Amino acid sequence: MSKNKIIVSEKTCTLKDVLDIIGGKWAMPIIYILSKGKLRFKELERSVEGINTRMLVKELKNMEANGIIIRAVFATVPPTVEYTLTDKGEKLLPSIVSLHNWGQEYTV
Repeated sequence: MSKNKIIVSEKTCTLKDVLDIIGGKWAMPIIYILSKGKLRFKELERSVEGINTRMLVKELKNMEANGIIIRAVFATVPPTVEYTLTDKGEKLLPSIVSLHNWGQEYTV
């Protein structure tokens, strides 16, 4: 059996960078829920069980800043805001599903 070594350098630790973007408690559930299509803020808030408004806003801002989601604001009264995954966000889905499957096998 071949063992792959991961060379970790403080200067170029991409794994740390990835965890800074999606390592929060709520990021992966949000990405998974948005994989089903665009959602308004309240729909998203209701879909992520246990999250509060402040934390959802924080996670969405972080993911928008990192190019994972797109926030679209429509000039209606009251304003309508929709969130969708970017192509970059969509590419995270296989990894998230893989982690979910691993969790089902080893943590339940």
